[in-house]
Amino acid sequence: MKPQAPSKPQSQFLDVITRDEATRRFQQHLHLAPLGLEELPLAAALNRVLAEDVQAGIDVPGFDRSNVDGFALLAADTYGAQEEQVHTLALSGEVLSPGVQPQHTVVPGLATAIATGGMLPRGADAVVMVEHTEQLPDGRVELRRAVSPGENISYAGSDIARGETVLRAGQRLSSREIGVLAALGRATVSVWRAPRVAIFSTGNEIVAPGQPLRAGAVYDSNAAIIGAAVEELGGEPVHLGVIPDDEAALSAALERGMAYDAVVFSGGTSKGEGDLSYRVVGRLGEPGIVAHGVALKPGKPVCLAVANGKPVVILPGFPTSAIFTFHEFLAPVLRAFAGLPPERGQTVAATLPMRVNSERGRTEYLLVGLVQTDTGLAAYPMGKGSGSVTTFSSADGFITIPQHTEMLDAGAPVQVQLLGQQLEPADLILIGSHCVGLDWLVGRMMAQGWRVKTLNVGSNGGLMAAKRGECDLAGMHLMDPASGEYNRPLLTEALDLLPGYGRMQGLVYRRGDARFEGRSLDEALQVVLKDADCVMVNRNAGSGTRVLIDRWLGGARPAGYGLQTKSHNAVAAAVAQRRADWGLAIDTVARSYELGFIPLQEERYDFVVPRARLARAPVQAFRELLAAESTRQALRELGFRVDAPR
Repeated sequence: MKPQAPSKPQSQFLDVITRDEATRRFQQHLHLAPLGLEELPLAAALNRVLAEDVQAGIDVPGFDRSNVDGFALLAADTYGAQEEQVHTLALSGEVLSPGVQPQHTVVPGLATAIATGGMLPRGADAVVMVEHTEQLPDGRVELRRAVSPGENISYAGSDIARGETVLRAGQRLSSREIGVLAALGRATVSVWRAPRVAIFSTGNEIVAPGQPLRAGAVYDSNAAIIGAAVEELGGEPVHLGVIPDDEAALSAALERGMAYDAVVFSGGTSKGEGDLSYRVVGRLGEPGIVAHGVALKPGKPVCLAVANGKPVVILPGFPTSAIFTFHEFLAPVLRAFAGLPPERGQTVAATLPMRVNSERGRTEYLLVGLVQTDTGLAAYPMGKGSGSVTTFSSADGFITIPQHTEMLDAGAPVQVQLLGQQLEPADLILIGSHCVGLDWLVGRMMAQGWRVKTLNVGSNGGLMAAKRGECDLAGMHLMDPASGEYNRPLLTEALDLLPGYGRMQGLVYRRGDARFEGRSLDEALQVVLKDADCVMVNRNAGSGTRVLIDRWLGGARPAGYGLQTKSHNAVAAAVAQRRADWGLAIDTVARSYELGFIPLQEERYDFVVPRARLARAPVQAFRELLAAESTRQALRELGFRVDAPR
């Protein structure tokens, strides 16, 4: 028998390199950025990645609305009402079901029937639930319970304020974010184009799932695993099937694959005589193969290449090695192509930073935002109410309060059920007063790669969070009544002040209103104090604007004083919609609502920093951003005063 010719010697890896070096060589030839924009209808946008920040063009709700079925009235008319001592009011005769415009003004002694979601009539500052009333045959209503101003009402802009940044570029759109977009009236959304990834497996022994399995063959699990992983990363897998160990077939498959944004296949990387994949890839244009053999276990045979700016990866054939090396090298590239940030870790243990009350008799699921503190995670309740569409979007998870528990004390340990698969801890935590200038700053920080969490709890809430060491920065605009100076007199030894910018507070009114048009501030004050028909809309106690209002009014209580809202936008909406005639807000909001504006006082919107956190890298990055001239110019263009004297 004629002896067979000796086989050719098996070639070996030429250059086994470290993981970091392989990553460097691979990524230096790739443009790690989203691939382009596309506009999609909301129905097609699930799991896609936002390409731009989304600012609200409307308030949500767009008007003051009732949260219950009942009667809209003045809270003062209910004081003292109880089962044993009913109060009786006349009825206006109209019924405010959702979508009905109120025609009558509520005055003392008068109430209007209103349904859940109905528009609050002018003059009303509370709604009493129908369960606590009885309508009489003579057209009057009996009240058996007192209510306080603002009770059972959702004010305009209390969920989403016009001009507020509600979603940010880089967020993946879940059902929650799509609900926010729908609530804003958006029919389409701008997203990053999903990277299309060609996937195939190689080897004569590989059989597609569903086909008969012959002896010595194995089912192709790699393509299914990699395809699902591509979808998880925001990409679109394109399955090109199983390719046999034939050089011509592999070359044809690779040529088809190069029509897409990336190519990944498994098998044929070990440089044996039967392993042809690396040979085919080796014939690609410059730079071609940049790494073949990496000091990993598992995953040493991985082959990384780039051609025409596209990544081409040959994964090891064994599934464990294949998925490990996919996530190690290709997943970060696909995340960048899809507009996603780098992947991070998670945790679920937390404590409550404040007392939480609950209604006995019902199990309560309380949505929370998680904030990292020096002692662990703090779970901040998301308190916008049951009508909110943004709460789910911004919440990290929820806690369950048992039906027989009426209260959880501040500091209580809780278990948080995460809403997503992972919790990504924030690099920078901001708690305090909301401002559109802060929205702009947060967007720039995120563009730099920092993960930022903001919780809008008001100036006082932010100051207290800073004192407890629960945040990196607290945005605030609180005036010290004694000195008239903003923010600095309220600091403790443990806090430092990072100067922000000036905002002009003033009286807002509807343009053309002769009571205010062309008048000075002193003249306007006389009008609001003497004209009982000139109704104000107030701000909530504890806000910086409320401190300014009370100081300006000097103890007076004009008509509408009890009508308290929680934002500048809610004030402007009430005035623009004629539910009130005037209020105090900042000039940028007044311009947004096309309202008249009489300047009252420039306030300072500054940032309080716990001194223990001053040296943290994200805090320093925020400080540098705030000091940059490009930032100062951008804030000027937004209407803020970065050059105002301290």
